[in-house]
Amino acid sequence: MNETWFEEMEARIPTGEVRTRFAPSPTGYMHVGNLRTALYTWCIARHAGGKFLLRIEDTDQGRLVEGAVDVIYKTLADCGLDHDEGPDVGGPVGPYVQTERRDTYLPYARRLVELGHAYYCFCEKSASGEDSGDFTHADDPCRELDAAEVQRRLDAGEPWVIRQKIPRTGTTTFHDEIYGDVTAPNVDLDDQVLIKRDGLPTYNFANVVDDHLMGITHVVRGSEYLSSAPKYNLLYEAFGWEIPRYVHCSPVMRDEHNKMSKRHGDPSYEDLVAQGYLTEAIVNYVALLGWSPGGEREIYSIGELAEAFDMKRISKSPAIFDIGKLTWLNAEYIKAMTPEAFAAAAEPWIRRAVTNSAYDAGRIAALLQQRTDKLSDIPEKLDFFDTLPDYSPELYVHKKSKCDEEKARDILRKLRPRLEALPRWDNETLLGCLTGAAAEWEVKNALVMWPLRIAAAGRAVTPGGATEICEILGREETLRRVDIALEKLAK
Repeated sequence: MNETWFEEMEARIPTGEVRTRFAPSPTGYMHVGNLRTALYTWCIARHAGGKFLLRIEDTDQGRLVEGAVDVIYKTLADCGLDHDEGPDVGGPVGPYVQTERRDTYLPYARRLVELGHAYYCFCEKSASGEDSGDFTHADDPCRELDAAEVQRRLDAGEPWVIRQKIPRTGTTTFHDEIYGDVTAPNVDLDDQVLIKRDGLPTYNFANVVDDHLMGITHVVRGSEYLSSAPKYNLLYEAFGWEIPRYVHCSPVMRDEHNKMSKRHGDPSYEDLVAQGYLTEAIVNYVALLGWSPGGEREIYSIGELAEAFDMKRISKSPAIFDIGKLTWLNAEYIKAMTPEAFAAAAEPWIRRAVTNSAYDAGRIAALLQQRTDKLSDIPEKLDFFDTLPDYSPELYVHKKSKCDEEKARDILRKLRPRLEALPRWDNETLLGCLTGAAAEWEVKNALVMWPLRIAAAGRAVTPGGATEICEILGREETLRRVDIALEKLAK
């Protein structure tokens, strides 16, 4: 490429604002660590009034998973992490998919060769396609080939890669917002591949070129990339480019010794949603995995997270994913929902257990909201609505209400005609009927309520009490179930 091309590329770079990017590889699901990276990256941009970019890093063609890009789009949208620039919305420094930028990287790699910071490697290790294998400074015989020999082998059509030429001596220091200054001896750094045999860049090289050309000011990534950062810095310095601010985050762990891994059954974002966790609760919890806003407060909306976010409060210590803490937080979110919002969220789960459309999902939801930790708990609480379970008469025995089988039979026998004769079938009328009967018979309310609840549900533990359940079941079904109870208790 001529000098004008480089000048035009540099002229497009936005300046004067905070610019962050989330740059996932489309290799499958969105795991919790990925989501946290996206969230922190978004928060940094939004806190500063800057731009948040989405870039798809698909140069590792062998690991691509069909549909993975759609998962990325959907997850970001569901979580409220809107991006200002990206493959789907465009922007001033596109394209935002690396394979669509493939003509960008080779000219920059060749510029590095001209500057003496990279070299063509023709070794069998490279030619065989083992492009990820790095050489130490002493290993690679191509490192010191003269220009004439390099050109001869290129003209002969020999397969090649381009490798970074790491200085043999000295050290490289970079600054991280979390870990401070980190220094690596250059002798410990390998001559990493920049351009692979297929002409595509490696992740490490494409990352640096794209971050520069897109004007990225802050780079958020996992602490596993700390060891690669010195190589990144050497590339920035070789080009004479400004180095972005690094924010390396500690890993999310399953326990004290093991990182979270899909391979070991740890949940992805999609898994958590499928398990009945609310997106808002997941995002809130993920934000607290390694970052603290200070104080006792733990519940934050996405907007409040952006407002409160300070990257200096990200911890160096690994964060342990505590499903119990997420469940508690999720329950708090459920309790705080409006009844209408909870009913809408709960209905698909209600209908997994209650298929009879005559039973109002909204009324059922009202019984559940304060008794639900996660939406997936709902179906098992409702299995008695569609079909009365078979149960033992011993279920009527309840010490607290002083109920036994004989008392239950007597209560239900006297209640049945009263229920059948009610002028209206609603919770208020039912409650008046039961409390009135208890007063007339000079017994506690519980002694009347308990047998009816067992008769209606066939279960000792139910969402809602006897009158609420009976209201949903309706008069005809309630009376049918009372008749079944009387038959059981007559034996």
